[in-house]
Formats: sequence, structure tokens, C-alpha cells
Amino acid sequence: MNLKTTYMGLCLRSPIVVGASPLTGNLAGIQELEKSGASAIVMPSLFEEQIIKEAIAETQYLDLSGNYSAFPSTSEYLLSIESYLRLIKEAKQKVKIPVIASLNGRSPGWWCRYAKEMEKAGADGLELNIYQVSADVSQSSESIEMDTLEIVRLVRKEVQIPLAVKICPFYTNVGNIAQRFQAAGANGLVLFNRFLQPEMDIETLEIKSKIPLGTSRDSQLAATWIALLYNRLKLDFAATGGVIETRDVIRLILAGASIVMVCSALLEKGIGYISIIENEILDWMKRHNFSSLEEWRGLLSQHKHPSPESLVRLQYVGLLVSEERRRSHLEDKHFPNKVQ
Repeated sequence: MNLKTTYMGLCLRSPIVVGASPLTGNLAGIQELEKSGASAIVMPSLFEEQIIKEAIAETQYLDLSGNYSAFPSTSEYLLSIESYLRLIKEAKQKVKIPVIASLNGRSPGWWCRYAKEMEKAGADGLELNIYQVSADVSQSSESIEMDTLEIVRLVRKEVQIPLAVKICPFYTNVGNIAQRFQAAGANGLVLFNRFLQPEMDIETLEIKSKIPLGTSRDSQLAATWIALLYNRLKLDFAATGGVIETRDVIRLILAGASIVMVCSALLEKGIGYISIIENEILDWMKRHNFSSLEEWRGLLSQHKHPSPESLVRLQYVGLLVSEERRRSHLEDKHFPNKVQ
């Protein structure tokens, strides 16, 4: 039995990839992750705002009217641009697993050219993390999508290495935007970016932003969309967010994911958990008489159904009807003398 898979043309020993996090932000950490069984790593992101602020600091004539003054100072980011590129070079010298760089932005601009610098440094691939939440009620959904697609086109012009796009789930038609990403030059789609949901402290009357560790429930949305899109597009799908237990990994691959990105589980349980997940997948495969990942990838996807949209509607209505009948039976049991 083996767990070999491919992602955007990269040959991996298993589908378990360590997602962007502090774990992948230094050479020692990347080396330890390789020893622990990670098949690839995604580096933390360089941010559009970070790149622009560094440019402002270096160029006294660059005037951006203070639009970026409220963002973290250049010293607060985990890696500077220079140290980021240096880490890619050092990692490629020390580890054999693919190193995927990450660029995080929200609007088209010259910062996209830094993708080329990442490619020159030796990155095996690039994850383009697009986080755009519009609070402008006058901005149309069409203009938001066009800006997002333009970012992908700009980055694709700069690099030849595989390109994945990491998105939020808030599109009217995720399948359509995925198809357009493919046309713009993307090789993979990472589902989904976590939506920031600040907490409101009702005693201090302050807004507190924090990112809690994921739960298995967080991966269900990705599993649903991957199952809907698998084999309908030429994109490879990566699942991220809520990959906590081995069953989460198995479920996402059954939906059609090429890889799963693990982060919260490792932060909570340690990087040795990678080998535990891998061994438990192999045990599951043995019980179900599978010898390779390809035999069961997408087995529970909907690519063979002639009308996935109708199937989703059928599942939705059927579930609600079934639940209503279940609750009605419970009510009859507890209130046998109720008036009909």
C-alpha cells in the first residue's frame, strides 16, 4: 500500500501537507516537518501591505496617502521580504520535499511581481492567498471577482511554477469562479480561507481579533465543494481548515482532494501527529482493501451525477423532510394526547 499523490504536477509521498503557519516559518521547523513525514510545506505569507510598507520605508518619494499606516510595521511580520527569499533558498538546499511559497493580497498591483522573486529563490510552487471582504456597499460582486481574477493573471504572467489560489467560500457560484481561475492560469484551488470573525467584548466594549484552532466541522464546507467540482475541472483541489482527525483526511480525499493541509492539529498535538495520521489512513485502506490512494480518491464525489445541482437540492429537501418526520415521531412519543 502507498499514499503517493500528485498536486499541481508535484509528486508527493502522501497527501499530508503542512499548511502556512509559524511551523513553516523557519529552516529548523521545515526540516523537522520533513523528518516527521510531511510530504510538502506551505510557507507563511508575504502580504501585499507588508511589501508596500517596505517599499514606502525604502522610497521617500512614494506617497500612498497614509493608506497603510494602520497596518503592522515591517518589523512585526514573521519574515521580511529579504529573509523570506533567503529561507526559500536555504530550505531548498536542506530538504527534499516541495517548498510552496505564499503571497497574500486583495487587489491587483505591482506587488504581484514578487512572485517572480519567489520563483527565482527556488520555490516549487506558489499559493496565492486572496482575502478580499468588501465593506463598500456600492461595489458589485462582478467587480470584486474581476479584481480577483486580475491578481491571478498578473501573478501567472510572472511565474512558470505551479500556481494555486486560496479563496474564501463567499461566491455566488464557487464552481464558476473556479473555472475562471483555471482559465486565468491556476493549477490548483485551496478550499477555503478562514473568514475572520472578531469577538465583541461586552464588558470592555472592545473588538478582539483572534484566530481559534479549527475543528472537524470546519472541513465540511470544503468537502462539499470539492465533491461537487471533482473531475469537472482540470484543477487539483487542496483542502484546508478543520483537518483535525484522520477521518477528516479520509473524508476529504473521498470527496476528491489531491492533498489536505494540516495545521491546527499539529499546533495542538505536535508534529509527530503526522505519522499517526498516515498510519491510521493505511490501516483504514487495509480494512477496505485499497492498495493506493488513486483507488478511492473521489469515490464519494458527485462527478458522475448528470445534475449535481439537482442532487444537492434533493439531498437538502430529503434531509429536512426526514428531520421533520423524526421530530414529529419524538413529539408523538412525548405528547401522546396532543390535539391534532
